[in-house]
Amino acid sequence: MSDDAPSAEQPLRIGTRGSPLALAQAHETKVRLMAAHGLPEGAFEIVPIKTTGDRVQDRPLSEIGGKGLFTREIEDALLAGEIDIAVHSMKDMPTLQPEGLGITCYPPREDPRDAFVSLGATSVAALPGGAVVGTSSLRRRAQILYRRPDLKVVEFRGNVQTRLRKLGEGAAEATFLAMAGLRRLGLAEVAKAPIAPEEMLPAVAQGAIGIEQRLDDARVTRLLAAIHDADTGHRLRAERAFLAGLDGSCQTPIAGLAELVEGGLRLRGEILRPDGSECLAHEQSGPVTEAEAIGAALAAELLGRAGPDYFRGAAL
Repeated sequence: MSDDAPSAEQPLRIGTRGSPLALAQAHETKVRLMAAHGLPEGAFEIVPIKTTGDRVQDRPLSEIGGKGLFTREIEDALLAGEIDIAVHSMKDMPTLQPEGLGITCYPPREDPRDAFVSLGATSVAALPGGAVVGTSSLRRRAQILYRRPDLKVVEFRGNVQTRLRKLGEGAAEATFLAMAGLRRLGLAEVAKAPIAPEEMLPAVAQGAIGIEQRLDDARVTRLLAAIHDADTGHRLRAERAFLAGLDGSCQTPIAGLAELVEGGLRLRGEILRPDGSECLAHEQSGPVTEAEAIGAALAAELLGRAGPDYFRGAAL
């Protein structure tokens, strides 16, 4: 490394939320940077930052502002120079970043699938009629109600540990978590099974970590380049272009998954009415060099079929 490499005297400050999963993702980023540049652990400092989404636990995310709830305070610290990079769960990230900031690095993506979690049932299909299912995700709520309108869906907020505790207390018979989060926490066995994308298409960018930086920080740009995964980058470019084309937020049920296939990239997407009464799905393929165009085309296709009032749905 050059003379301006991070050191114990001037460590690279890694901003993150303070949840166990967010800290695990920040630690993963630190370990990757250590290995890539031959740096000691003391050359990095993890800086937990409490966000609005962490503070407000008694209301659905859609009621308190949508995407950006888990990033705003971290980005403010990055702009203020209080941290050097920010590590985010990409499914929480708005499609636009504040001026001067950019997501320039995607480490390799984890399993993007959802996980079915229950103390009794082995799958969504095995749940009895009228069973209570807990989730804080409008996407998962709409997908479940579309496939199983006989189920009752209740609000389930909190980190992985909190949701597992609520399940144990009988607040619901089943819930859903991201397989990536469970794997990063060493809790993969908590899932009864991963849910195939054909049954429940995951959230856009689920399982992916994004690292945000000040765009004028050339030193950080050089550091991050060594741990960027190009394949993950192609997939995320398509998925986030799809989301941007739909003007997606936590207030709109949207799912999307890009995969690299022989000869290019395949992007599947779906949009649902919030009450689960309708689901529109389509897919688009093309060369990886046209990832953004693929995402934009898929968004345009679904919007054209949906019409302007599609996401209003029924009151939940």
